[in-house]
Amino acid sequence: MPFIANTTEQVEQMLAQMSMTRDELFSDIPQELCAKSMNLPPARSEMQVRDYLSSLAGKNSTDLTCFLGGGVYDHFIPAAVNAIVSRSEFYTAYTPYQPEVSQGTLQAIYEYQSMMCRLTGMEVANASLYDGGTALYEAMMMALAITRRNKVIIDSSVNPIYRYTLKSYSRNLKIELNETISTDGLVNRSEVYDLLDNDTGAVIVQNPNFFGCIDDLSDLAKAAHEKGALLIVSTYPLSLALLKTPGEIGADIVTGEGQCFGVPLSFGGPYLGFMATKKKYVRKMPGRVVGRTTDKDGKDGFVMTLQAREQHIRRAKATSNICSNEALCALSALVHMSLLGNEGLAQTASMCAQKANYALKRLTAIDGVELHFKQKWFFNEFVLDLPRDASDVVAALVEKGFSAGFPLSRYYDGMENSLLVAVTEKRTKQEIGMLAEALEAVL
Repeated sequence: MPFIANTTEQVEQMLAQMSMTRDELFSDIPQELCAKSMNLPPARSEMQVRDYLSSLAGKNSTDLTCFLGGGVYDHFIPAAVNAIVSRSEFYTAYTPYQPEVSQGTLQAIYEYQSMMCRLTGMEVANASLYDGGTALYEAMMMALAITRRNKVIIDSSVNPIYRYTLKSYSRNLKIELNETISTDGLVNRSEVYDLLDNDTGAVIVQNPNFFGCIDDLSDLAKAAHEKGALLIVSTYPLSLALLKTPGEIGADIVTGEGQCFGVPLSFGGPYLGFMATKKKYVRKMPGRVVGRTTDKDGKDGFVMTLQAREQHIRRAKATSNICSNEALCALSALVHMSLLGNEGLAQTASMCAQKANYALKRLTAIDGVELHFKQKWFFNEFVLDLPRDASDVVAALVEKGFSAGFPLSRYYDGMENSLLVAVTEKRTKQEIGMLAEALEAVL
C-alpha cells in the first residue's frame, strides 16, 4: 500500500471503539511468531525512501541475456498486450458471478478457452488454474475421479518442479504415485508397460518434455486406454503451433503453463495454468467453464456454465480447492495469440526451433561440449554436457552477462555437468555467438 492515511490519533480512536489495546488486537498470534524488533532505520521522506528502495532493486541482475527455460521462457510480448490488459475494466474485474454486468470478462474467458481447444486439439477447456504445476495436479485428481482408481504412473522426464507439486499435494492422500526413470531423454516405455495394470488411473507424460525432447506418445495413449487408464499430457503450448497436438496423439487431459503467451517472467509469477479435455469429462473438470448462449431476445451472451468449486457446493464434492480467478493472465494470453494469429504462432515457434538448432551447433563446436541425449528431435531446449560442473559454469557466465541455462544436477543425480539451454525468438544470432564465446572462455 503506497499511502496509509491513518494518523496515530485515529488508530487510538479505532482501538478505543473496539475496547481493545494494540497488544490485544494481535493476541491470537503466538508470541514465538511475533517479531521482537523490526530494527527499522529512522523515518525518511517519501522521496528518500523511493530513492533508497530503487538503489536496492538496482542490485538485481536485470540485464542478463536469458537462455534459461525449464518451464517458463523469455518471449517477446507485444506492447498491445499490456495496453489492453491495463484497462481498468479488465484489471479491476474479479469473479464474474453476475453475467449481466460481466459480459466483457466472460467473453474474454470464452474466447481464451476456444483458442486453447484449437491449440491442443481437445474439445473443452477451462480457466482459473494457477500454473502448470497445479494444473497437472488437478488433471491427476480429475483422472482418478473419472476412473475411480488410485494408481498413477509418471515419468521422470516430466518437469521435476511439477513432480514435486504432485508429491506435495498428494502426500496425505491414498494415491500410489509410481515414477519411471526416463531413458535417453524419452519416456521409459518398458517401465511404464510393466507398471500399467487394471488399477492404473492415469499415465502422466510431457511433450516436449523437461529436457526439450519431442516424443510421439501415441503408443502410450493406446496402452493406457487398453487398461482403462487416462493419458495426461503436459505441454509447452507454443510448440503446438508446429507439433502434432495432444488430441491427435490420443491424450485425454492436456495441461501446461501458458506464461509463454503474453505473461512476463516477473520473478516467478503470477502465471497461467491451462487445462483442456474431452467433452465427456467436462463435469469432472475443475475451475470455471464459460459457455455461449442466447438471451430471451435471441442475442448472444456468455455465462459461467460450470463452476464446481468449494464455495459453490459442499467442500467434499468440490473438484478443486486450489484454483482462483486467473482471468487477467488468461486475457494476456488471449490478446497475445490474437495478435499473432495462426501464421504468427507458427512463425514464432519456427524461429524458436531454428535458433535453438543454430545455438546447438555453435555451442557443441566448443571443445568438450557435447549434446547429452542422442535424441534427434527437440523444440527450443536441449541438454549439453560440459567438461566441468554446470553450476560453476552458470555462475561464471552470470558475471559475463548471461543467464546461460539450468544446471540439471539440482533435480537429477549424475547430471552434475549437464546444462539445460533454452532459446526463444528473442535471442539473436549475435547473442548466441557471444554466449558461445563467453562459454569457451569460461571453460
